[in-house]
Amino acid sequence: MTSFSSPDNRERLHVKYLLDPNLVSELEDGKDVIWGLTQPQKSLAPRYFYDDRGSQLFEQICELPEYYPTRTEAWILQKYAPEIAQMTGICELVELGSGSSTKTRLLLDAYRQMGYSLHYVPIDVSGGILEASAKQLLADYPTLQVRGLVGTYELALKNLMPTPLPSRGICFLGSTLGNFNQQECDRFFSQVRTALQSGDYFLLGIDLQKPVEILEAAYNDAQGVTAEFNLNMLRHLNSRMKGNFDLSLFEHRAFYNSTEAQIEMHLICRRSHSVRLKGIDLTVQFKEGETILTEISRKFDLDQMQQYLAQQGLKMLQTWTDPKQWFGLILYQVP
Repeated sequence: MTSFSSPDNRERLHVKYLLDPNLVSELEDGKDVIWGLTQPQKSLAPRYFYDDRGSQLFEQICELPEYYPTRTEAWILQKYAPEIAQMTGICELVELGSGSSTKTRLLLDAYRQMGYSLHYVPIDVSGGILEASAKQLLADYPTLQVRGLVGTYELALKNLMPTPLPSRGICFLGSTLGNFNQQECDRFFSQVRTALQSGDYFLLGIDLQKPVEILEAAYNDAQGVTAEFNLNMLRHLNSRMKGNFDLSLFEHRAFYNSTEAQIEMHLICRRSHSVRLKGIDLTVQFKEGETILTEISRKFDLDQMQQYLAQQGLKMLQTWTDPKQWFGLILYQVP
């Protein structure tokens, strides 16, 4: 675990590295890779999308015309952020998967307009993008205090420092919840609930069910950025685990699974071959046409989500959607 403070903003910016890829044992780090690539349906955890290059590609995806979730959620935040700020009062913002913190600015603007103290805790596995976005935020918000955490959600939630403000609000925006299966959702919400104290808040963004053609276009963009993002996972594993994936032997495919109400992203093997990951002592045989499942993106129903989180001990305060009801934003509070 290492820490970093900007010499230019020594009192306002502090970044703690909870997980350093250069220091982590690759054998320990790769247990999920070994498990995933030795199952009948091969799979890889979405966390391997996000090296620095993967994070940059995802930021590009968010700007694509086909990719509606980012701009739709941003519209909701732009319209209702003042209402959210008024409901929470002075509140430390903790963002899971902060990325470039673009949408967070809408919340920070609302809190600033209310005259509230600004404290922000970005959490991301990419230290590069977290530090760059934090420095830009400090330049744009002269009174902002940033305490970043580089690591997984689980590690970061366990390492949150006590907030100096009256309450804390954990933000999970961008429909990332859809990447979790039901078991992972249960574990995630248990971790969030443990990190929150009585009176704290949880702001959740979820992608709602909609026509299949809209869903599939969002994950098969005409420019091929999503395809590059998907393939970059193999490049990341090559670097991180001393692998020899040949990216030209795989292609991107995404489709809607109506039975499970989820988009599935796969990498399809073009011809039979073997791959060696020296860092975790793993050799994998691939057959032509075989796929690696790299991501699911579940699509939710607002009413069902409200009932589910009520069972997790969270009280729903308010929901907001766009005019087409493509996306939902829900504010919860710990009783």
